[in-house]
Amino acid sequence: MEFEIRLSGSVEVRAAGRRSDLGSTKTRLTLAALAWDADRSVSMDALIHRVWDDHPPAKAREALHTHVSRIRRVLRIAGDDAPVIVSRSNSYLMRVHPDRVDLRCYTDSVRQGRALRESDAGAALRLLDRADRLWHGEPLAGIAGSWPEHLRAAVGETALAAAMTRADILIDTGRCADAVPVLLPLVEEHPVDEALAERLAVALYGSSRTAEATKLLQRTRQRVVRDIGLDAGRRLQRVHQGILSGAPARNLLRYAAGGQEESARRANRAPDNLPRDVPWVGRTDELHRLGTVLSEGDGGAAVVVTVEAIHGMGGVGKTSLSVHVAHQLRERFPDGRLFVHLGGRAPDRPARSAGQVLTELLRLLGMEVKDLPRSTEELVALWRSSARDRRMLVILDDAADSEQVRPLLPGASPTAVIVTSRRRLPGLPGVRALSLDVLPPQDAVALFVQRLGTRAGTSETDVAEIVRICDHLPLAVEIAASRLLAHPSWTTSDLVRQLGRDGGHLAELRDGERTMTRVFELSYQALDSRQQLVFRRIGLHRGVEFGPFAVAALTGLSPDTAERVLEELMAHHLVSEPSPHRFTMHDLLRGYARSLTDSGDADSAEDVRQAAVILMDHYLGAADRADRLAYPFRSRASSGSLGPTTPQPPEMADAHAAEQWLITEGANLLDVLNGLADHGPERQLARAVHVLAGFLDMEGHLATAEPLLRRAVAYWRSVGDSTARVRALLDLSAVHTHGSRYEDGIAEAREALEAARALGNLELEVHCVHQLSIPLWQKGQYALAQSLQKRSLDLLTRSGSALHAARSRNMLGITHLHLAENREALACFMTALREFSGIGDSRGRYSTLNNLAQLHQRMGNPEAAERAYREAIDVAKGMGSRRDQATMHMNLASVLDILGKTDEALSLYGVVLPVLREVGDRRGEAIALNGAGRAHRAAGRGEEALDWHTAALVVARRIRAAGEEAEVLYDLARAEQALGRTESAVAHLEESLTISRRIGAPAEEARAARALTELRGTRENR
Repeated sequence: MEFEIRLSGSVEVRAAGRRSDLGSTKTRLTLAALAWDADRSVSMDALIHRVWDDHPPAKAREALHTHVSRIRRVLRIAGDDAPVIVSRSNSYLMRVHPDRVDLRCYTDSVRQGRALRESDAGAALRLLDRADRLWHGEPLAGIAGSWPEHLRAAVGETALAAAMTRADILIDTGRCADAVPVLLPLVEEHPVDEALAERLAVALYGSSRTAEATKLLQRTRQRVVRDIGLDAGRRLQRVHQGILSGAPARNLLRYAAGGQEESARRANRAPDNLPRDVPWVGRTDELHRLGTVLSEGDGGAAVVVTVEAIHGMGGVGKTSLSVHVAHQLRERFPDGRLFVHLGGRAPDRPARSAGQVLTELLRLLGMEVKDLPRSTEELVALWRSSARDRRMLVILDDAADSEQVRPLLPGASPTAVIVTSRRRLPGLPGVRALSLDVLPPQDAVALFVQRLGTRAGTSETDVAEIVRICDHLPLAVEIAASRLLAHPSWTTSDLVRQLGRDGGHLAELRDGERTMTRVFELSYQALDSRQQLVFRRIGLHRGVEFGPFAVAALTGLSPDTAERVLEELMAHHLVSEPSPHRFTMHDLLRGYARSLTDSGDADSAEDVRQAAVILMDHYLGAADRADRLAYPFRSRASSGSLGPTTPQPPEMADAHAAEQWLITEGANLLDVLNGLADHGPERQLARAVHVLAGFLDMEGHLATAEPLLRRAVAYWRSVGDSTARVRALLDLSAVHTHGSRYEDGIAEAREALEAARALGNLELEVHCVHQLSIPLWQKGQYALAQSLQKRSLDLLTRSGSALHAARSRNMLGITHLHLAENREALACFMTALREFSGIGDSRGRYSTLNNLAQLHQRMGNPEAAERAYREAIDVAKGMGSRRDQATMHMNLASVLDILGKTDEALSLYGVVLPVLREVGDRRGEAIALNGAGRAHRAAGRGEEALDWHTAALVVARRIRAAGEEAEVLYDLARAEQALGRTESAVAHLEESLTISRRIGAPAEEARAARALTELRGTRENR
């Protein structure tokens, strides 16, 4: 299907004779912004600037997404040829060939035509004709804004270059009369453009209109002198002299350019004020990219200037990289290498104006300052005219913003430009951005070693620690090396101690001339007051990552405003966004931000204290809401106990969203707890650890939770709050149970149960009974656990909690399962599954499905077990703790082994074992080790199977999990039997039989007895 995106004239999509209805101007502008960079990523910042200039709406990213969604719908008219718009974390990309975008095809055709001008004039004209056919009027017609205006200007330069190229070809081929109408309207539009005037004069002369040509040359020279103040016209004079001498028209343009001797002279005096290069380390990918892009083409004229914008935080090495690249590519730019500092980060004076910079650039090209025009517009015109035929490399260092850079771009020229800035520079037509990050650790070490040179007392471990303290920031690494060089008696160990002294490594990063504090100060002073506030308060955040709600709590701003300011700080490279809506700050910058709050100059001590309190309240308040959604089965204190300063928490639609929030903010929640444990009031710590107990337990933070919960139990006992003590005991029992400390878990649950009964609190008693039954079951006391669950169900008929009734029925089914009461187990599981589904509890559903699968497996139906396990895993997808996920995959592996899918089973065991160990689930570890042993035995690797079973037995005995111990002993016996070690096998089976009888596990008892009889019979028949 014929398909085209038109940016020339009105912005529209055309396919099979149909036109799109894009609706709003902003949607059309968004399409143009994506299509102009067809098949290239465009950052969110650049798109937002292109669409809204410097005044984006409050939720610009969401608005942008809305426009992109409309464009996707419109593009469907192209059917199978429709472009795909790919969303990335911080950018969009329209996958479409540039030839399907008329303006991109136009500029490409002009570029190709210009490149063929000397070698194949006919082909060049055909390409220029193709470009003309693509022109439908003013680009982005009817759309206002700075980016549309600059795009029009850039394409206008391309159109000018196309017309001049066409005229050159026509004059060269003797068709001067055809060149006149091409040039005449352009000369009227650009009356002081000498290159246009000389071409039109030559075309008129070649058309036997000598008098008109002479008048044009005189008029242009007078106007240039009057309007610009230059003595114009060496080239105009040469053309005039050629006309008077009767030279052939086709030779006059070459004559005007001065021929090869003039080009050689120009090359010999090509300006070059590059700073000196330095010995280089690292950045190989960045160097390759810049070298490739800046070396594009064959050295001929380009249509649109190549612009590379290198942006990054202060001290990351932007200027060094640009200068090094310029030195490497010196031979590619014979007409000059120019370096101009734009003064973008100077806090005590404004950035240099376009007029100042253009004056310096033109002076570097050899023009006298006294002869230069005064107005910025005339300087821009002269600069573009001067750069039009020069292949130069220009470095514009330390740009303040896009507005400062725009007038400095050379337009249609073979000149290449590198812009460096501490800010992102959206809105520059054709700019390709390179975001520079800190060095990889190995490159940072290499940089330090190179700057230091050979030196006694240098330790590799110390050097690695030094660059870590410097956070791999190149300038900080260089300053550290310089600091060491300034102290000949120091070793690297001395420098490590100095940098780590009192945590003040930022202040120690100085070398007499440079300090990291000063580098950061320049960036800070460039911010407005609101940006400075957010920057300072981020220094109070203990965690590595943070979101807009945390910044809102620290600053008093709304979350939307906080996110907008964070995006502004991101543009200044003072924060980064490693994932959507999650921000982080470089450690050295964080230290500088904290020093600003510590100084008390901008924030009082009370301001800082109050901000820290509100931040803690934010995390605990949001965690409380998340916990109630994610773990509704927990017995919870009222949320009103968290304090009046708790800010509005982020929106959480359901249990899945709540669980994801807890996981995302997990590190920050742990930081809050650690802070309270070290400095907070004991009452606040006890409340906080209760709020977070579900998260700590489910995500395997058992080592953190256990001592804090012990403190909470002791605190509530000391103040006589029995209800709070019961809940703390329940939390502690759950943590001990999941950590396979069953005796402790049982003792705490029994203590809680006694206290609940004394209080006459039926709801608490139900929770205590349920919690007590879990470690009893895991210790193999199935009958006792069953009686407790029956008691719990009896209590629940009076309390009427559907959730707790379903949980109790599921647990009761587990006890029936282990007591070989399969029919009763099936009835319990099916009822529990219906109840969990009825109340929309996904966690209960996947837990019950997992237990149902185990029942199918025990009943000899592995296919049904596999289906149930996979359904449980599917229900739990995207939610559930790591322990839950690992347990379900471990159980699936056990049935895959039975089905002969041994390799898949072993692969799953290999994945889940590290998780179970990490979260402290020793019982799960024992089961997984034993299952891996069975899989190895099935694969015929008997000796390896013995090792796995033995390891499982060690773990099961250590945690006193009798049921698992009996299971492992049975499997160990089977492995010994397969290797012909009958005596050892009999001993293991006898021990398994004894344990099974003791704990009341009839199925396991019967299995061990049968195997023992069989094995003894085999031994007696020998």
